[in-house]
Amino acid sequence: MTPDQYCQEKAASSGSSFYYSFRFLPETRRRAITALYAFCREVDDVVDECHDENVARTKLGWWRGELDRLYDGKPDHPVTRALAPHVGAFSLDKALLAEIIDGMEMDLKYARYDSIDDLLVYCHKVAGVVGQLAARIFGFVDPATLDYAHELGIAFQLTNIARDVGEDARLGRIYLPMKEMERFNVPAADILSCKETPEFEALMRFQIERARERYAAAWAKLPAADRKAQRPGLLMAAIYRATLDEIALDGPAKVLNQRLSLTPVRKLWLAWKTWTFGYRP
Repeated sequence: MTPDQYCQEKAASSGSSFYYSFRFLPETRRRAITALYAFCREVDDVVDECHDENVARTKLGWWRGELDRLYDGKPDHPVTRALAPHVGAFSLDKALLAEIIDGMEMDLKYARYDSIDDLLVYCHKVAGVVGQLAARIFGFVDPATLDYAHELGIAFQLTNIARDVGEDARLGRIYLPMKEMERFNVPAADILSCKETPEFEALMRFQIERARERYAAAWAKLPAADRKAQRPGLLMAAIYRATLDEIALDGPAKVLNQRLSLTPVRKLWLAWKTWTFGYRP
């Protein structure tokens, strides 16, 4: 199996919405974004799959070393070997890739976030910088596009947090800001025990509205000159926004006990529709 095939299999097996946007790209950009996505999956899996914190830290330390090897031209892992040809071609900043690892390490340090400002630091590292790296691969002429891409990454992460509240709770994690839980009178015990209440539903509707505002803010920041090049990100936005809308329609409190996901057919249809007719938040 070649490094590119390894990354392709990693992306396809995840079932992520990101995979559907890759399919519309020219081959070189498709290989680059697939390798970037595979890198994110590898370091995320370290935290999700390692139950021993010390082992997880050791593995993340290995990935930090692998970044050094990548930028020294001597990568070992199939993912970094697949990424290597694209580092210079698309100006992929080593510091941004390192921030992704920093974000994954935050999951080993924190199971709660006190405020939205604290949470946004995490979102920046695990999603905002990924958006900026992806935007470089997709191509841009206006530097303001990187601000759009960061904002869109934050919107994606807030959507993931809303969708995965129950799943995260079963791992002992709560990403909803504690101050906002207090404001809506939702104790942590209710979330950890997956107790659906009117108060929790109100809290979730507040989270959904914040994410929607982030999608609108991202779109407002995207320069017209780069809308065509950035279509892959907008494809993802269409799919993620639809997921957010389905959560709202289905009843936001239900995220505690079920994980809503669009069907592959619907994701592909949304991707084609957005690629063909454009995106509106």
